[in-house]
Amino acid sequence: MPESARCARPTSADLVCDRTGAREDRERRACDASPNPVLGATQAEFERRGIMSEATAGRVPPEGKNRLCFEKSPYLLQHADNPVDWYPWGEDAFERARREDKPVFLSIGYSTCHWCHVMEHESFEDDDVAALMNGAFVCVKVDREERPDVDNIYMTVCQLTTGSGGWPLTIIMSPAGEPFFAATYIPRYGMMRLIPQVEEAWKNDRGTILEDATRLREFVRESVARERGEALNEEDLHRTFRQLADRYDVSYGGFGDAPKFPTPHNIMFLLRYWKRTGDAGALAMVEHTLERMRRGGIYDHVGFGFHRYSTDQRWLVPHFEKMLYDQALLVLAYTEAFQATGNETYRRTAEEIITYVLRDLSHDSGGFFTAEDADSEGEEGKFYLWTAPEIRALLGSDDAQFVFDLFGAEESGNWTEQSSGRRPGTNILHMAKPIAECAAACGLDENATRERWESIRVRFFDARARRVRPHRDDKVLADWNGLMIAALARAASAFSEPRYADRARAAAEFVLKRMAQEDGGVLHRYREGEVSISGMVDDYAFVIWGLLELYQATFEVAHLQSAVALADYTIAHFCDTASGGLFFTSDRGEELLVRSQAAYDGAVPSGNSVFMMNLFRLAHLTARTDYEERGRDIGRAFQDQVSRMPVAFTFMMSSLDFALGPTFEIVIVGERSGEETRRMISELCRRFLPRAVVVLKRSGEARQLAEIAPYTSPHAAIDGRATAFVCRGHACELPTTDVSRMLDLIGERDSPPR
Repeated sequence: MPESARCARPTSADLVCDRTGAREDRERRACDASPNPVLGATQAEFERRGIMSEATAGRVPPEGKNRLCFEKSPYLLQHADNPVDWYPWGEDAFERARREDKPVFLSIGYSTCHWCHVMEHESFEDDDVAALMNGAFVCVKVDREERPDVDNIYMTVCQLTTGSGGWPLTIIMSPAGEPFFAATYIPRYGMMRLIPQVEEAWKNDRGTILEDATRLREFVRESVARERGEALNEEDLHRTFRQLADRYDVSYGGFGDAPKFPTPHNIMFLLRYWKRTGDAGALAMVEHTLERMRRGGIYDHVGFGFHRYSTDQRWLVPHFEKMLYDQALLVLAYTEAFQATGNETYRRTAEEIITYVLRDLSHDSGGFFTAEDADSEGEEGKFYLWTAPEIRALLGSDDAQFVFDLFGAEESGNWTEQSSGRRPGTNILHMAKPIAECAAACGLDENATRERWESIRVRFFDARARRVRPHRDDKVLADWNGLMIAALARAASAFSEPRYADRARAAAEFVLKRMAQEDGGVLHRYREGEVSISGMVDDYAFVIWGLLELYQATFEVAHLQSAVALADYTIAHFCDTASGGLFFTSDRGEELLVRSQAAYDGAVPSGNSVFMMNLFRLAHLTARTDYEERGRDIGRAFQDQVSRMPVAFTFMMSSLDFALGPTFEIVIVGERSGEETRRMISELCRRFLPRAVVVLKRSGEARQLAEIAPYTSPHAAIDGRATAFVCRGHACELPTTDVSRMLDLIGERDSPPR
């Protein structure tokens, strides 16, 4: 765990807090965040753009509450009882700051962030700290998951000025929104020192502060500027692989040192690189990493799903929060690994993650919730940890010993706090060895061992259900729902599981109907019947991804039509015609000092990287060459960044892999219920075909399909049988009714999954 912060005396606009970077996400880069907003819009304009809720603006909170009590964000509501006079992000706060000539104290976090809770308990719930804050500042709270645009703006500032970042993010800025102080977590004693020093500097050295703030603003503008470069090429793929190989942990899998993040898009790139080159080392890195993560404490062996990241190199000690986006991306990674290898462990893991999401993160009306906290009863991980006496009391001596042997439980606990070196005396369930080795050591076969563990797991699960659960953030975000739709649809295809397709369809309907804008776009956040905040590029890119996967799983033309409509909307409202990239915010959203374009693939892939892939897939599904050219333009927009560090753009490199081909367009003419049609589709879906798209032309939707993919009009079945039309790189072969011949044409007959 990070240690406490230590703040240097702030004397100018260079005010920066020395700290260990609590909750640092080391995968983020300063050049990829959004810029400062122009805060001169009227309150009505803020409301029109979905920037602040009409219910909040101008309302007086009841006694004992602050203005956050009118908000919908679970994170903001957690702070509604603070003695700090919080405002939500909006013109009310900045108008007051201008009127009272005070700096703005901006605190950004999210509801399942452990160190956000720590800073709240230490400082924002403390009357003395709150009195200082209320006297010196106008205080603003932002949920980074609701407002990733605002978060990106000020995270860029923090990274540019301090070299790193994380949450809680602390920014102090002028009433014009120009920052002059950046830090992450600050302990109470640091706040008590910092606030009077900033107040004094604001009164006595304001000229220097504002000059430096202006220079910082221009630095941010320069850092996000884009110019069109050269086309990306195959050498970029090879350089990405070499950089991943250099960072690969040969002992425990994964990449880099602690803290270790799953980063599923690294896995997805390596699978594509293996498919392209046949490099056995790429596949070995994938399998070793997926195996070690699945066995580690980062995986919840009792209730399923993955925790956010591992604080140690071995995947043993997690940060215990669970994020929807992690579950979605890991389902995709494990599903693709199953398609590539046929290893049932990967299928089992993907299905267990889905079980967790459907059980614990599902909205009754179809959407998916955001996350579960790491903490319960004020203690991180308490819900998931077990003492040795608890295990024995629950299971009895024989089964308890089985768990001790299988999951490395110890009498004194099996893990150590990194910050203190203390052993808390609790156990994190993890498999030090593969289950087959554990079974052999117990004199059992693998299946018997799995069956015994499953019966014990249910008892653990039932016992754990009686504990106080971590807080669940129950807002629904369009972008993260798009990822989960994609994951469920891919699993439905690969595993021939229609239940997953049904659930993906329900989530897509939720987003497209309940979160729709009147102009054809989507809004970002839904909670308790209220939908708000203009959609950002990630919302569009990820929802389109989900719709494309859902079309490939169901072949219902409506999903392809929706994907095309949203893609055209994105091009119209997000595209930078000069650089070719996509802005983070739309031209109809909140005005920004500059509109940034981000492509770095961090905890989740960037909207630019995903939309690039969407465009290539749509180009081959619809035969619209303009999509393909726009996809290449996105690569050109970020060529300078990719050339310096391609390993930071692994999802974009997966998109490039698709663009470089060879690609396959497969049109099957037949009825979905027909045996021959089902067999053709099944043979394609169970294989790892990262550069193929499949279209089904069936009688009931032939006209709708022709409207969106006119090239399918002349395709007809041969002798009334299911018929496959295969094209490779725009060169088409003769149609065939033979499944083996179809597989020959795509180079797959002799390479089935092992």
